[in-house]
Amino acid sequence: MSDIKSDIKEWIQAILIAVVVSMFIRIFLFETTLVYGKSMESTLHDRDRVIINKLVYRFGLPSRGDIVVFKNPDNMEENYVKRVIALPGDTIEIVDGKVYVNSEILDEPYINEPTKGDFPKVVVPSGTIFVMGDNRNYSQDSRNPSVGFVPIENVIGKAQLRIWPLDDWTLFE
Repeated sequence: MSDIKSDIKEWIQAILIAVVVSMFIRIFLFETTLVYGKSMESTLHDRDRVIINKLVYRFGLPSRGDIVVFKNPDNMEENYVKRVIALPGDTIEIVDGKVYVNSEILDEPYINEPTKGDFPKVVVPSGTIFVMGDNRNYSQDSRNPSVGFVPIENVIGKAQLRIWPLDDWTLFE
């Protein structure tokens, strides 16, 4: 009987350790998220599942071109997945379908069509980033007042790896 109690105790300890370790990993290191909608097509598609690296921005800021997951400033219950276009202190504007960062046309091989509409020249405030979806004409992003400039503290992490669908694993640089 004491062997059974010992075995049960060991199982409970192992399960508790596994739960604590997995919670630590999810809270501080990596997490998965599901992509909703078509705002990041053709890079990411509706119902893709990606792993978010939460650790990378603990030691540095996002870079232009990073795909980030962040809490929507207008509704902190919603997470968005977008691409970083401009950093604090950068100027951003959109003229005739072309995105300009610091007065230079942004090279955007990841978009399928030019951006519709213009966006006036603005400076990205300190402590924030300017984000846009890759499917520009179907994206609610920093051009929209309900999202606006995203506070860096709202950034959950960097989309690092697409793991679903299984036949489309992709590592994002």
